[in-house]
This record gives sequence, structure tokens and C-alpha cells, in this order.
Amino acid sequence: MSQLFYLKACSSTNDEISKFLLYENSDFLGLHTFNQTKGRGQYGNTWASASEKNVAYTLAVKTQNFKVSDYMFNYYTAIIIRDFLAKLTDHPVYIKWPNDIILKNKKIVGILIEKKKIIQSNYFIMGAGFNVLQDTFDEISNAGSLLTQTGQRFELEDFTLKLHNYLTEKLKNYPSEQEIMEEFNRNLFRRDQVSVFEIKKERQNGIIRYADEKGELWIDLENDGLQRFYHKEIKLLY
Repeated sequence: MSQLFYLKACSSTNDEISKFLLYENSDFLGLHTFNQTKGRGQYGNTWASASEKNVAYTLAVKTQNFKVSDYMFNYYTAIIIRDFLAKLTDHPVYIKWPNDIILKNKKIVGILIEKKKIIQSNYFIMGAGFNVLQDTFDEISNAGSLLTQTGQRFELEDFTLKLHNYLTEKLKNYPSEQEIMEEFNRNLFRRDQVSVFEIKKERQNGIIRYADEKGELWIDLENDGLQRFYHKEIKLLY
């Protein structure tokens, strides 16, 4: 069973969804708002969102329904969000490791996945911020929106309902870990292209080769050869 709730405004859908789980017992419980005031990103980052132009969405699913590692679940979440947007816009969409979504070299989605125990059940709390109708960003920002990158305007409520239905359907029957890894790497942003990276405040050219099942990214660096990195150990400049 799937349910989708709406709040006119909230600080963070990832935080607020716990209140709904106290009273509901759905396999897939979604919460969304078009006015999130204190969005959180991965590893302590913040996610700023313009009111009534973007979508903050969280989906809670019981961990017992998934027999894959946390890394695989994170990767699969990024894959299905990428697939949804690629089909919706009919544009190439990529995954910037570990789980940002890129359209025409701009970040349009940030994902935050947490695990929480609520009333004796463990949940994956899948949060994502979608830039949909926002039309201005800081000049130095790597952010964009579906509107700025495609020229397409989407009605927010309809967009969210389609998103929720797509994600819940795909999560009912997830593929093998090998298939997840193959699909993730197939859509990996700037894979096999020369890119510039920042490592310990120094810049070096390198080529992204692949992500692995341990959550690491393997990069063939110009000076240091093939190296593996965890998130925050290296920064891709684009």
C-alpha cells in the first residue's frame, strides 16, 4: 500500500515524515511540500529551495523489504530518480557520484537517504529536492532546474504524484546488485572523460572510471594513477 501526504510548508520533509509514520502503516509513505525552509543534503550540506517553485519529497520504506546493502539502495534510488526525469523530459540525465542528478551540466536534484527506527520498524528515509520551476540561480552555482535546462514547465502537484507512483512501483521489484551497479555506472556523470578534480586543495586532471559496491569512486589521476575515493575526499569541478 502507498500513501502520499502534503504539507503547505515545513522545515524538512525528512524530519516531518516521522510524525506520519507514528499513525500510518504503509509499505511506501510519501510526504511532499513546495515550501521547505530548512532542507538538508548529504554529509551535513544544506539544500536551499525557492518557495512554490520546487518540490521537496520524502519516501519512507521499510528496510526489511530490501535484501541489498545500504550502498546498493542508495545507488538504486539515484537510478530510478534519474530514469523518471529522463523519461519525463526526454533529455539525457546523469548521476553525479554518489547521488546528485545532473541535466545539461547542472544539478537539478539533491538526494539524502537516512535510516531511522520508528515504532520498532527500521526505515529508509529517502529525501530528494527537485528544482522544477526556479528560473534564477547564483552565477557561480552549479544548480539548475527542469525549467532552465529544458524550457519545460511542470505543474508541481502533478509532477509529485507521477514521481511518487513511479518510485513506489520501481521499489516493489528491485534488480540484482550486479544490475544496479551496471546501470549506475552506465549513467555516471563524466565517466571516461578528462575532468578536473580538487584533492586536499590541489587540482589535478583525472578520468572517472567507475563506482564500486562499497560506495567508492575509482579515478585514474594524471599524476597518481588509479585511486579510489570516498565522498568528500575529492571534488569534481564542472
